[in-house]
Parts: sequence; C-alpha cells; structure tokens
Amino acid sequence: MPIFKLDEFLLNILPKKRLIGIDPGTKTLGIAVSNTDLTVASPIKTIKRKKLASDINELLSVFNYYDIAGLIMGWPLNMDGSLGPRCDSVRDFTKSILRVKDLPIFFQDERMSTMAIEKPMIVEDMTRKKRSVRTDQLAACWILQTALDGLQKKM
Repeated sequence: MPIFKLDEFLLNILPKKRLIGIDPGTKTLGIAVSNTDLTVASPIKTIKRKKLASDINELLSVFNYYDIAGLIMGWPLNMDGSLGPRCDSVRDFTKSILRVKDLPIFFQDERMSTMAIEKPMIVEDMTRKKRSVRTDQLAACWILQTALDGLQKKM
C-alpha cells in the first residue's frame, strides 16, 4: 500500500479495525493505538530504537497483537511547513515498514505535539523523569488523535 492523503486513507482501511500512531524519534518510537470505532487514541508503549530490523520486528508484533489496519506516522515538518532532513529519515523508515507489512499509511503533521503533551504534565507538577517516560507515547497518542479527529470529519 502506498502513502495516502486523508480522504484516500479512509477508503483503504478496513472497518472495525484499529489504527496505530507512531511518533518517530531518533532514539525511540512512541506508540499509540485507536479503538475500533476510530474515535479515541490510547498510548501503549515506547520502543527504544536499536537496529532497523529489530525496530520493525517489534512494530510487527504490535501490529499483529492489535490487529492494525492502518498506520498514522508523525511527520516532522519544520515550523514553516517545509520538509526537513527528519522527514527524509521518517520517509525511509516508513518505506522499510512497507517492505514487510502492506498497510495504508498517512503522514500526520506532528509540529507542536511534544509541547502539547508536555504542558499539561508540567502544570500537574510531574517530574522530568516521569515526563520522559511518557512523552513519546503521549506524543504518538496526540498525533493519532489529531488524525482520528480529521477522519471523523470525513466520515
């Protein structure tokens, strides 16, 4: 499956299946999944990145466990909306996933995702250590929820 625009993505996902959201970092992958109604995203885990094959194998086990129908990948645009070098690495990583798992994929703008999830944790006076444990999976949740909200408007 190729990488789709939102309208096309919606047409290519199976009904009553879950979507996965990934916040792709250089050291970790934040992971979140949707419910089968595609209305709510929930954070599930953070994968410490190792080698590409190991990262993909761990993702495949998550895909299979949650019966994933599509992938929402965080798209790290520059603040001005232009593509930067991180977009190239995310695109390459996504192509590596597609080589082993045929899934429809949508790139979701992830600008401000970390700030959006860290601000409430700071307000709640959460320690840096506790925040660092949750940041990546909550960013993935924010990315996925943003895409789910867009999908709901199209349904």
